[in-house]
Amino acid sequence: MDLMSSMPPLAGGILIGLAASIMLFFNGRITGVSGLIGMSLTKITRANDWRYLFIAGLILGSVLLNFVNPTFYDYQLPFGFGKAIVAGLLVGFGTRLGRGCTSGHGVCGLPRLSKRSLVVTLTFMGVAIITRFIMKQF
Repeated sequence: MDLMSSMPPLAGGILIGLAASIMLFFNGRITGVSGLIGMSLTKITRANDWRYLFIAGLILGSVLLNFVNPTFYDYQLPFGFGKAIVAGLLVGFGTRLGRGCTSGHGVCGLPRLSKRSLVVTLTFMGVAIITRFIMKQF
C-alpha cells in the first residue's frame, strides 16, 4: 500500500473522530449510531429532533458524495442481496446484544478508556474476522 492509497481511509478516520469529538463537545453525547437510530424509531418526540437531523445528515452525506463522485459507489456485492439482508439483521442483533455498535464502543468508548468498550470492540473484530473466513469458504 502506497501513501496515496492510504489517504482516503486516513481522511475518513480523521473525519469520523472529528465528528465524534464535536458531538461529545457540543451535545454532551457519544456518537453511537445504533442507539441514535433505535431511540429515534421507538419514541417520536421533539427531544429526538437532533437524532433525526444526525440520521438525515448520514443519508444526505452519502447522496451528496454519490452526486459529486458517481463512481464512488460503483461496487458489486460479492454475494446476493439475501445474504446482505441477513447480515444486516445479524449486525442489528449484535449491536443490541453488545449494548452499542462499533461507533459507540470503538470510536467513542475506547478513547474514554472504557473496559467494556475494549471487550466489545475486540469481540466485534474477532467475530468479523471469523465471519469473513467462513464467508470466503462459501
